[in-house]
Amino acid sequence: MSIVGSTIKPFANTAYHQGKFVGLTEADIAGKWAVFFFYPADFTFVCPTELEDLADKYAELQGMGVEVFGVSTDTHFSHKAWHDSSPAIGKINYYLVGDQNHTLSKNFDILRDSGLADRGTFVVDPDGTIQLVEINPEGVGRNASELVRKIKAAQYGRAHPGEVCPAKWEEGDATLAPSIDLVGKI
Repeated sequence: MSIVGSTIKPFANTAYHQGKFVGLTEADIAGKWAVFFFYPADFTFVCPTELEDLADKYAELQGMGVEVFGVSTDTHFSHKAWHDSSPAIGKINYYLVGDQNHTLSKNFDILRDSGLADRGTFVVDPDGTIQLVEINPEGVGRNASELVRKIKAAQYGRAHPGEVCPAKWEEGDATLAPSIDLVGKI
């Protein structure tokens, strides 16, 4: 069963965010675009490169009305320790969510048998509906620029019903209006 088009499930987790521990629930994302950026574990190898790349795009994402939640099955205490000890992770201003009870990882069906989360990205729209999913194997890092592009396309599609964004679509490019006249011509 595809998770795309499903509604985010209830959760209650604690995050490390800008020097504080804060509680988070699904109510905190209601009415907003959100990215849940799952990664296997703190103090690892590929994960800090991805999280730093995402940190470099955070201001742009916020300008698009998108909040970011980095999530692993580590505790919020571990997130703080990693933030305080790693120059790459120290750049992060978005939420680092502890999911030691596996609530979010199970809700997004991203939990491995080992108790770690897969490397997965989920974009949730303001209605709480999952619009985009990307799941990568352990050794393949994600690209925050491509994530931004996909979110722009999803936001465009939401604002312009009846139009779709073709491959490699960038903001300002032409879109398509699916119709019987286009069938077989593209």
